[in-house]
Amino acid sequence: MTNLLPEMAEIWQQTLNWQPTVQQQGQFQRLYELILEGNRQLNLTRITDPQEFWEKHLWDSLRGIAPQRQFIPSLQEGTSVIDIGTGAGFPGVPVIITAPICTITLMDSTRKKISFIEKIITELDLINAKTLVGRAEEIGQHPQHRQVYDIALIRAVGAASVCAEYALPLLKLGGLAVIYRGNWAEEETTALQNAVNQLGGVIESIEKFTTPLSHSVRHCLYLRKVANTPANFPRAVGIPTQNSL
Repeated sequence: MTNLLPEMAEIWQQTLNWQPTVQQQGQFQRLYELILEGNRQLNLTRITDPQEFWEKHLWDSLRGIAPQRQFIPSLQEGTSVIDIGTGAGFPGVPVIITAPICTITLMDSTRKKISFIEKIITELDLINAKTLVGRAEEIGQHPQHRQVYDIALIRAVGAASVCAEYALPLLKLGGLAVIYRGNWAEEETTALQNAVNQLGGVIESIEKFTTPLSHSVRHCLYLRKVANTPANFPRAVGIPTQNSL
């Protein structure tokens, strides 16, 4: 017996002004099945209950790209997106299912996880998805990736200033970094402001919202790149986390 994901059409509509098509719902379901399967070898996520998976992986991923409950307007043809530290494919895979005309690069430093993501891409026929194995500090200094993306997504690992140092060097001028967080305190904004200034960015907005089923509080931070990031950022592997800006 397969675990079926809930459809939640009404909640999608109320919270994001959007609903998945039958095809997208099928892709979400298949993604869920593949993750349950992959979990046996790879320990991808603790979240395996269908409702919880829907809320914490699908809804949460898409809420990040929908500030003010509307999808980011630039999610159109030719938009290049990078998901930094994609892990089991979140938020990147739900984003590409929703916006299949974008090009999305799913990046992780663990080869095993990227191999798993490649399987997902093939199974779900996500023709505009690419994969990249590497550390954010190294990729951010690589001419093929530095300043080439319109949107960078990072589901926060560690301090927000570290996430900013990973994301902003990869963005074109005018590009947007979206940092997914749980809790957020006012004093963290000051520290982030300081880091973002050094990296050529500004904090465009910080959104607080509650999830629709468990009513837990989440935040998304939106950073806009307004100037070139100085060449010394990101710093060498490990330094951003040990000594955040």
